[in-house]
Amino acid sequence: MKVSHCVLSVVVVCVSLPLLSQAQTPDERTPTVPQNNADTATKPALDLVPDANGLLSQSQMQELFRAVAAKDLENEKRLRDYTCIEREVQDKMDGKGKVQSTETKTYEVLQVYGEQVQRLIEKDDKPLSKKDADKEESKIQKIIEKRKNESDSDRKKRLEREEKDREQGRKFVTEVADAYTFKLAGTEQVGGRDAWVIDGEPRPGFVPHMKESKLLSKFHGRVWIDKGDLQLAKMDVECLDTISFGLFLARFHKGSRLMLEQTRVNDEVWLPVHVTAKIDVRVALVKGFNVGLEQSFRDYKKFRASSKIVSVGEVKEP
Repeated sequence: MKVSHCVLSVVVVCVSLPLLSQAQTPDERTPTVPQNNADTATKPALDLVPDANGLLSQSQMQELFRAVAAKDLENEKRLRDYTCIEREVQDKMDGKGKVQSTETKTYEVLQVYGEQVQRLIEKDDKPLSKKDADKEESKIQKIIEKRKNESDSDRKKRLEREEKDREQGRKFVTEVADAYTFKLAGTEQVGGRDAWVIDGEPRPGFVPHMKESKLLSKFHGRVWIDKGDLQLAKMDVECLDTISFGLFLARFHKGSRLMLEQTRVNDEVWLPVHVTAKIDVRVALVKGFNVGLEQSFRDYKKFRASSKIVSVGEVKEP
């Protein structure tokens, strides 16, 4: 269940948008961000009431963004509790955008000692041969054995690396609200739920403090934010300039688009259902090829280490 880092960066950009230019009557005031019982005892409710002009102050925006960022981090933790089926379609195209070949792979996303791993189960929508299926099973068993036999010191180092990555994400989030000028475009239904529709444009003069934050000025677009949960329901962003990333010099060209759709699962977590992107891949500086990537996710099931995997519809929290 892996979405590219660039896509996720843009997602983080967008989750702070909901109310920056929201004009409301007194009966339509923004609800405070829901918190669990433990948080309620230690954290005051957010003041998200707009001023007389229907706007939020900079301090309100910052507090809102911190709350949304915290919800997003909690959402990420819950995501790890779910398995699913992931289907990936990769189109290789010529310079004119004509598809030359298509490769389809379907994965079963599993939970192995708290880590999500992919097991290939189909190629071009056909089951794997016994030989290939055995290879995949062997790969999963190696991961299981590695985690089972992991020493305390190795586990500590791994967890420290993961926490460092999360901390970098938190630092990145603090820069997002300053990077864009936002405009409320209206309200629409997404998945049967009300969502704010917000446009974001790079703010002139924004000075990034992190290497990753330089990407923020390279995108603009529209997002749909669920009003009830303050979670990203949909995103459609466009690249404003060519950017390169990764070991294989993959590129997003000006005009390339990234699209993401998410859905609320089991009344507790927001998970991706559809991701599309178009990139230009060049290996070792030689002439490369354009790639159209489409990922779809289905059959989410909640994993419990102490019990069997059950379907989403069967899950009942105590």
